[in-house]
Amino acid sequence: MKVLIVDDSKEALAIAKARLATDDLEIICADSGQEALEIAGREDLDLILLDVDMPGLSGFDVCRKLKDNPELRTIPVIFVTVMAGPEQKVRGLDLGAVDYVTKPFDAFELQARVRAALRAKRFQDLLIEHASIDPLTELPNRRALMNRVSQEWARHQRHGGPLSFIMADIDGFKRINDTYGHTVGDSLLQGAGEAITNQCRKADLPARYGGDEFAIIVPDEPAANAAYLAERCREQIEKIRLAGVGHSANATASFGVADATGLGSVAELLLRADEALYEAKRAGGNIVKLSDLFSGTTAETQQEAEG
Repeated sequence: MKVLIVDDSKEALAIAKARLATDDLEIICADSGQEALEIAGREDLDLILLDVDMPGLSGFDVCRKLKDNPELRTIPVIFVTVMAGPEQKVRGLDLGAVDYVTKPFDAFELQARVRAALRAKRFQDLLIEHASIDPLTELPNRRALMNRVSQEWARHQRHGGPLSFIMADIDGFKRINDTYGHTVGDSLLQGAGEAITNQCRKADLPARYGGDEFAIIVPDEPAANAAYLAERCREQIEKIRLAGVGHSANATASFGVADATGLGSVAELLLRADEALYEAKRAGGNIVKLSDLFSGTTAETQQEAEG
């Protein structure tokens, strides 16, 4: 696990690092609050040991900025200080710190407090993971999808660049459930989730949106490129044979694709993709449609146009 130690004293940094060297941790050091924030923004940290009294940004300032950032607020913080009276402790705990350690360090106490904080972090991570996974398909669920698309939208707003979103829906899923039973329907959803995941890049996020709907966040790609991903997913789902109902029964899915060009919110992006999916269903299903905002008219994929 990765621990950041922040202190403007090189001696204090060296002592704290030495005290934790036996605990099989990856230790990173920073000598200012600003450097600590920069490291937290690029590293996947499990714990921060944060000196309270530093020039420039104090430990309290750094903690406040961490807790105000949705991407960093779950990192536990242990404050480190020479003296910690009740008022100072209350202030730090109110800011979101999990513990206090006083200098000079007692090696055993420091190790024990760090281990306790890391155990709590592991438990917290497990809870977050299980709360974000769809139990049937083992894909990220709608909550995880919305959290990620909000992050990608914020990145798109800050740095520009394309961002695309794909909505997918299994064609005739209610009929499949009614005809063959929910066991077959569940197996189909699992197969569709696997087919979609296998076509995605590491940067993409496939998710189960709900019911028989899936979604994919496609960062750094315009809708035209995302449509090729959707087409590959469509082709793989079409190859799925419904379990236990004969070789002739297969599944299909429809896809709607939109990108963030010219849009003002995440809600608009999702709406455009959903509208394109609706057009794909109206056209008979088993096709990919691009949002009309992208193309000037609702467009089908290259394969359908050639067909």
